[in-house]
Amino acid sequence: MTKYQGGCLCGAVRYRAEVAPINERVCHCRICQKAIGAAFNARLLFCPACGTTLFSRRDSRNILGVTSGSLDDPSLFKPDMHFWTGSKQPWLMLDDGLPQYEGAPPA
Repeated sequence: MTKYQGGCLCGAVRYRAEVAPINERVCHCRICQKAIGAAFNARLLFCPACGTTLFSRRDSRNILGVTSGSLDDPSLFKPDMHFWTGSKQPWLMLDDGLPQYEGAPPA
């Protein structure tokens, strides 16, 4: 089990958890790019005070995803794949040896 702590830019929202990650993925889809204003890794739940994106929620599996950038120690994030690489930005080189999927990853 790993201890994770993090929060938003203004400090209004803080979280901590001691869990084993289910998966650590990097999404390159256009929805994520537009939602976060970056090349990849968007999430959908945010701090109501400062707007920092913090979490995504997948109700169908009762899963809460945490944004790597909101971790106090972002180096704890160790991605295991890239997905939706068909829409990744052309200047982004994926040379880390991780599996890549042009669309959604396998279930």
